Amino acid sequence: MRTLLHKITWAFFTVGIVLIFNFFLFRVLPGDPARAGVKDPRMSPEAQAAIRARFGLDRPIINGITALHPLRFGNWTTNPLDTQFFLYFRNLIHGDLGISYHTGRPVTHVLQERLGNTILLVGSGQLLAILIGLSLGALSAWKAGKTLDRATFTLGLIGWSLPTFWLGIMLLFWGSTHFNLPVGGMQTPGLSRASLWTQWADIGHHLLLPTLAQAVVYLAQYLLIARSAMLDTLSEDYIRTARAKGLSATRILTHHAARNAALPIITMVALNLGFTVAGAIQIETVFSWPGLGLATFEAVMRRDYPLLQGTFLLLAISVVLANMVADLLYTYLDPRVRTTS
Repeated sequence: MRTLLHKITWAFFTVGIVLIFNFFLFRVLPGDPARAGVKDPRMSPEAQAAIRARFGLDRPIINGITALHPLRFGNWTTNPLDTQFFLYFRNLIHGDLGISYHTGRPVTHVLQERLGNTILLVGSGQLLAILIGLSLGALSAWKAGKTLDRATFTLGLIGWSLPTFWLGIMLLFWGSTHFNLPVGGMQTPGLSRASLWTQWADIGHHLLLPTLAQAVVYLAQYLLIARSAMLDTLSEDYIRTARAKGLSATRILTHHAARNAALPIITMVALNLGFTVAGAIQIETVFSWPGLGLATFEAVMRRDYPLLQGTFLLLAISVVLANMVADLLYTYLDPRVRTTS
């Protein structure tokens, strides 16, 4: 119980530091979000001032630092609470992530819409990568030094070294040319009135290529990590004893080797799940998948501070939670972690 409270305390502390960094990160970038959010070169200075006033950009970032020149000191305000920094945290406590500069909608609504699409893509890709990658890694370690091991190891290295965006483009060209698969989006326009089964089948049709792109990259990672961990475990004395007893390969791998080789694998899986919850930016951008990754890319291009802060906050929380879950699983799988903590 004491260990759990310690980890939760550090998790809250980490999220707090991320919130402060998250606020200042996008405000030190050059440019004016009032102009970036509205692509109109004819916009008058009065219109720009109105946009800044609407979103609070005319207020100092913190007391004494101006909003338009975040690295220059300006006049100190008479009210230190009338700053973007204070308003940001006050609204955050009330669950208000602000209004998107580009769409004019609450950021929470945008994130809720995009989160489900990202979970669908990430969940299918990660599940496929975990099942195939861990199975091939364990099999490769069991057949160490043989043709199967060399083949899977080589494929794993190739898959891990492939640039994600390049793989996505190649799959996009290959799938659309030879298999007539959709080149982007999540659903074919005009199917909103079709039956539920037809809509789900169409979404699955659009999901094939981005899922395959994500699965190939992460499958290679899981394969190599699982192979390395299993090789170390299979060299232990108790594994030799199990083999001498005549136990089957399946029983040795599942009941004796898998649990002791699981710690580095859990770390990799937890970190990948934490990072990909906020969106596979490259994959979603290549395939125009309407998830958090594409929303982040569009927000960067439009300097949409509230939406960027919302996506990065979601990323930070997901990574912290994933690490905390991994630590708790450590204590369950390995009693030595419990004694040292």
